[in-house]
Amino acid sequence: MSFFTALLALILVIVVAYVLYKLVKSVTGLIINAVVGVILLWLINLLNLMSLVGRPDIPINLITVLICAIGGVFGVLITVVLHLLGIPLTL
Repeated sequence: MSFFTALLALILVIVVAYVLYKLVKSVTGLIINAVVGVILLWLINLLNLMSLVGRPDIPINLITVLICAIGGVFGVLITVVLHLLGIPLTL
């Protein structure tokens, strides 16, 4: 193996390691955001916060969990606003 081939392999390994680091860092942030969103939805129902504005609890189903998991805190806000407007989030 020549010096040029070894240098090229080293550069390739560094680039792949950098790309993997960025990918894992962004995936970790997305996972944390999803978990926070679902926990907030659960806490809203656990603390019965919707009764303060005269509405029943937000139903926890596939659609609401997906909105909260994908959107995080903003997904929870969207779900709460849609629930307050009377728009059902059911299948």
